[in-house]
Amino acid sequence: MTENFTTTITVDATPQQAFDSINDVAGWWGRITGSTTAVGDEFVYVVPGLHYSGFRITEVEPARRIEWLVTGSYLDFVDDKQEWNGTTVRFDIEQADGATRVTFTHAGLEPEVECYDVCSNAWGMFVNGSLKAFIETGEGMPYTFGGDEELSAADHSELHQQVAEAAGRADNAG
Repeated sequence: MTENFTTTITVDATPQQAFDSINDVAGWWGRITGSTTAVGDEFVYVVPGLHYSGFRITEVEPARRIEWLVTGSYLDFVDDKQEWNGTTVRFDIEQADGATRVTFTHAGLEPEVECYDVCSNAWGMFVNGSLKAFIETGEGMPYTFGGDEELSAADHSELHQQVAEAAGRADNAG
């Protein structure tokens, strides 16, 4: 039996505050382009030269759940560069003993896949550290870059196009 990567944080905030913070992806994960608040919205997250992923919002239940489908990805550090394609990222939010519990699951990120160790460590850092701090204080620790890594609006537009093309190839192969 395979297990998806899951981590849980308990925060001193309301479920709605947690929900709103999760939807502000740039505040805790890093620079994105696109929109993250409604079903059907799409966004791209990029770490230049290492990783980009396109996401489509597939479920939004205010103060309860957020779910993203990975529509296209590129992971520079594994053999299967599109290992995340078709996987799902989910945040389940619930009130628990006067606090709020957020359970993060990346369905498809399983110990058998090549990026599991690197990717689960990165998710753990962002969810358990940056997202938790962002929910509780409004100050996250998103990945930032500049200098040679700085991306222009044209760079992000090109990445959106690459994600769309990758998604089209995946749809045609399936």
